[in-house]
Amino acid sequence: MNTSLSSLRSLIPALVVLAILAFVPALGASNRMLSLAISAGINIVALYGLSVLFGQTGILSMGHAALVGVGAYAAALLARDTGIGFWVALPLGGIAAATFAVVIGVPSLRVSGHHFVIMTFAFGQLLTIILTNGGDFTGAATGLDLQLPTSFFGMRIDDLIPYYFVVLAFVALSAIASWAIINSPYGRTLRAIRENEKLAASLGINVGRHKIGAFVVSGVFAGVSGVLLAYFLRHISPSQFASFPSIYLALMVMIGGARLLLGPIAGGILVSFLPEVLNLDPVQSRILYGVCLIAVILLLPNGLIAGLIDGWNRLVRGPGPKQASRHATTATHASEAGR
Repeated sequence: MNTSLSSLRSLIPALVVLAILAFVPALGASNRMLSLAISAGINIVALYGLSVLFGQTGILSMGHAALVGVGAYAAALLARDTGIGFWVALPLGGIAAATFAVVIGVPSLRVSGHHFVIMTFAFGQLLTIILTNGGDFTGAATGLDLQLPTSFFGMRIDDLIPYYFVVLAFVALSAIASWAIINSPYGRTLRAIRENEKLAASLGINVGRHKIGAFVVSGVFAGVSGVLLAYFLRHISPSQFASFPSIYLALMVMIGGARLLLGPIAGGILVSFLPEVLNLDPVQSRILYGVCLIAVILLLPNGLIAGLIDGWNRLVRGPGPKQASRHATTATHASEAGR
């Protein structure tokens, strides 16, 4: 019971923040700010998938924007060729991205560390090349327009404010889904792999299968994010899912923190709004992102939110007891996962 209450307590701060964000339109936010908020929310949905992959399994993908692109192009092609609309495209886009994640994951996860990062980066670039040279089917370098309206029970929700609430609802669902994964036996198995892959394998965990499974789960989140993006922008092109968007997603999850539910929200909001608040041009923004990333790696390796929580705990409670050894932690995760 105490464990259940403790795990539920970790979800509450994220839901409280999202409830506060629900009042943003009532505060008279401009169309520019609402557009940025919607873009940030769409990114956060993808970040929750990346946090499962990176935060729980310890695998960093630099081709995550490609999975978002698969979902976006799936929605655009379904709308153009079959007339399938937003709500049906959402699960189909998630399935398409998850399938592509398997295609990427099977060869890529045969390697580890920086080799895996390079492999996922290469697959992301390969998808961009395929989309650019796809002719009329993919719209080539020009991309595809998406003309179908977005409606809910017969009401149009294409305008900024209704669509803001749609995206916010999917952010909340993503946070809840991520929380359920983290606190499930499967999540404990992923953490056992993250802490010590060899020890986890020696305890009977099929490491390769679980890694691919985590990649597939992250693909579902990314695919849904892609569908939301396609229906928001109404036009998609290969350049939106190339190397820089993948780097930005990795940057967001590393700055916010991949192991806490508030991390993706914090990372998505900071990276999206900080250049706007500081009135920076694109070049200055990239410099700022680089400085932030270096600062996080050196000073807050677990992300901004985890760093703030640790600082608060030190301030209020003083230094805590030393953590158990990594091997003991891994064995605990693995034994719990097997129950």
